[in-house]
Amino acid sequence: MKKILDIVSYRYLPSISGGQKSIALFLEYLGAASELYVAGTKNNDNSRIKHYKPLSFLSKNPVSYIDLWGWIKIRKFILRNEIKTVIVEHPYIGWMGVLLKFTLNIQLIFHTHNIEYLRFKSLGKWWWKIMKYYEYFVLKNADKIFCISQEDLDWMTVKMGIQKSKCIVVPYGIVQNTIPLDKEKCKINICKRYDLDYNKPLLLFNGLLSYKPNEEALYNILNEILPRMIEAKFDFNLIIAGKGLNPALNDLESYKGSNVLYAGFVDDIDELFKAADIFLNPVISGGGVKTKLIEALGMNCTCISTEAGAIGVDKYACGNKLKIVTNKDWSSFVTQILDSSKLIENIPDVFYKSYNWRNIIKEILNTEII
Repeated sequence: MKKILDIVSYRYLPSISGGQKSIALFLEYLGAASELYVAGTKNNDNSRIKHYKPLSFLSKNPVSYIDLWGWIKIRKFILRNEIKTVIVEHPYIGWMGVLLKFTLNIQLIFHTHNIEYLRFKSLGKWWWKIMKYYEYFVLKNADKIFCISQEDLDWMTVKMGIQKSKCIVVPYGIVQNTIPLDKEKCKINICKRYDLDYNKPLLLFNGLLSYKPNEEALYNILNEILPRMIEAKFDFNLIIAGKGLNPALNDLESYKGSNVLYAGFVDDIDELFKAADIFLNPVISGGGVKTKLIEALGMNCTCISTEAGAIGVDKYACGNKLKIVTNKDWSSFVTQILDSSKLIENIPDVFYKSYNWRNIIKEILNTEII
């Protein structure tokens, strides 16, 4: 089996956000098919790991981003174990990878999850230009780059001048390889748990609510979408799930009369995705692929999204299960909700061929990218 070392510069276990979950699953499936070692921070819950060897070489955030002693430990480990391939998650700690490449005979791969400088620009961070030049530097020095979407690959090659031959699309993956068979059972369970009417369409919004784009999306639901649905006399139940809700919203108590329920952080989010009839994705900032959208589609959930929220998702693979509307066109967004409330069409099989983790990792290894 191929020996691989992956470097992750922040805590990802347990996985709270979609980005953390993406890394955790990528590593588990890669570890099942290779001899994988992961150099991470000391604050990960390594008891959750099954298929690779964790190495707690890096300090806790934010020190891990400039952890020279951690780099020395990683370098010694690579030499001792004769590792020839190193993957770095995100460009933040890219300097470590570049130094390893220049001082050792290794293949350097960057696993990107966004065009980071664009994400920070959309979030209004003043230092996005600094990130732009740093991101370009580390990507230019990579042997291979894993891009989370074709859109990101095109941006890197056209806008950043990165060599196209070293860029490969490695999408955000899901565990499911087929349509779930227990959607009805899950909806029954969820409706009983939260005392909801099973006969009403169940709508869902989920995400880390302290993350600005998700918080903004929630306010779009409460202030733009919800009033329009009420005006249309649409009978529904809406569950908002995720940690980090602004305390000023008081657990959405004032919205209970509008059939809105705040579930907080949900341990088994898959059950909630399967129970939902419609997933709402009114995101208009933040950039990159919205992992929760792919997860919802994988659970055969009809998804209504803005254009910004659907960036990087293969529309062909989604069939009629993904409805996309112009950013901020909330009237059209609500119209799509109403029209989709009784949709019984399933997600196409090609979706699972494209987004199942086992297929993704198999493709990487079979084509000898690593």
